Amino acid sequence: MRMPFIAGNWKMHKTRQEAVELVSALKSLVAGVTGVEIAVAPPFTALHAVAEVVEGSNIALAAQNCFWESEGAYTGEVSPRMLQEIGCRYVIIGHSERRQYFGETNATVAKRLQAALAHGLRPICCVGETLEEREANQTFAVIETQINEGLQPVAPQQVTELVIAYEPVWAIGTGKTATPAQANEVHGFIRDLLRKRYGERAEEVRIQYGGSVKPENIAALMAESDIDGALVGGASLQADSFARIVQYDKER
Repeated sequence: MRMPFIAGNWKMHKTRQEAVELVSALKSLVAGVTGVEIAVAPPFTALHAVAEVVEGSNIALAAQNCFWESEGAYTGEVSPRMLQEIGCRYVIIGHSERRQYFGETNATVAKRLQAALAHGLRPICCVGETLEEREANQTFAVIETQINEGLQPVAPQQVTELVIAYEPVWAIGTGKTATPAQANEVHGFIRDLLRKRYGERAEEVRIQYGGSVKPENIAALMAESDIDGALVGGASLQADSFARIVQYDKER
């Protein structure tokens, strides 16, 4: 049985003080929640402060990206070693915004995944198609390429440390959401790809859905067989809305 996993990606939001206020409120709201793993991904500048607040709680800390070297002359980058030391358990890799605005490729995703795993971080690896690709019936081809090339360095014994986040680019921040059936179809396809690469271990890999996830649609998404959680953007920036998503059983 895969443990549901709900993670909040704060993107480029929240100062250090705002981040502390948000996660402090969230910590109180979800203190009694069991059976769901919870994580938040603040911006780099707030990681240390948030780490102090969530220590000993049921909220894990995630980073939004990492570089593939442990250290060196890479101005502006943050290494997985630094993230692990500060208390991160997870790191988001290959988000569509990184691909769209900052030149992330399947090859660099592979390098980041390898580095994160080597330093004990659990990657949340993002995949997803654009609206143009979906309308051209290329969804499965795009996802297959992203999985096969991005996960190329991930060994069978490492794959259970991995989380996959399916985020259709056309649904991120647009208010549009893939229907539960549409999302589950792609999730099932991803799981089949993982089975081909990793055999029975694929059954343990959690596949999140991301793309305008809200308290109003989370229960229907989570009812699907291959949707194991959510990577939440805008709705994670308010403690009450994110807490409702985490407690999705109550939203039914």
